[in-house]
Amino acid sequence: MPVRSTISGISSPSDLQKALQGAQYLADDGLATAAYLALALGKPLLLEGAPGVGKTEAAKAIGAVLSRQISRLQCFEGIDAAAAIYEWNYPRQMLAIRQAGDSYINIYGDQFLLERPLLGALRNPSDTLLLIDEIDRSDHEFEAFLLEFLSDFTISIPETGTVRAAQPPVVVLTSNRTRDLHEALRRRCVYHWIDYPDPSLESQIVMARASSVAQGTADAVVAAVGRLRAEPLAKPPGVAESIEWAEAATLLHDQGNPWPDAFLRSIGVALKDHDDLTYMHPNLGHVIPGMAA
Repeated sequence: MPVRSTISGISSPSDLQKALQGAQYLADDGLATAAYLALALGKPLLLEGAPGVGKTEAAKAIGAVLSRQISRLQCFEGIDAAAAIYEWNYPRQMLAIRQAGDSYINIYGDQFLLERPLLGALRNPSDTLLLIDEIDRSDHEFEAFLLEFLSDFTISIPETGTVRAAQPPVVVLTSNRTRDLHEALRRRCVYHWIDYPDPSLESQIVMARASSVAQGTADAVVAAVGRLRAEPLAKPPGVAESIEWAEAATLLHDQGNPWPDAFLRSIGVALKDHDDLTYMHPNLGHVIPGMAA
């Protein structure tokens, strides 16, 4: 099967890996390969992993590499098709009817249509990356609807007709694995599990994304975050928290706080749950060597 024109100039996973690095996303070989194959084969990319490992950021970086706008559908419990596809602006329709009086007005024109992410992706498939974020938070019925949508990339609007994508849009789905996804959806996608990066890669990520952070600070934060993730926490810190903690501790240190104190005072940037903070408080001295508990 030929490589799609959407990745013109990227002829291998290593090419995509370098391009993602240029978009400030440091992808390992596994992620770069899965993303390349999804693009080359014209299949959705399903990224699973714990919260905070960089799934959404990966989708954004792919969009940046392809020079595409992100059309993001944030899933939630109880989400329905109207929130994903389109809705009619009923107040505006009613106002237009009143203003028209006895004159005819088409209340099903585009000016009355509230475009949601799926419809937007169908209308502009060559300029859009469709991000279906946290699909595991939706219910099984909505997942079944998405499976049908991903099969033919068409939407039927009863009042105006069928909208069909001129070409399959680039699609990335993410899941925190709070529930199992249907096997049919998994078969439709190229799959990749994103784990927390190893310490060396995470330090590189912190240095690439944080401003004015020294290498030693990045290494210390990554080591501390690794220890925190080994604890039975309700909300272990993700990569974003590593970056933010390094920046916060550096800011406090630049204001005159010694390093152990700067890390301790900014712990709320890494741990964002009261029970986790209470649990870790007696052991913070072991999280970063030399930190006063």
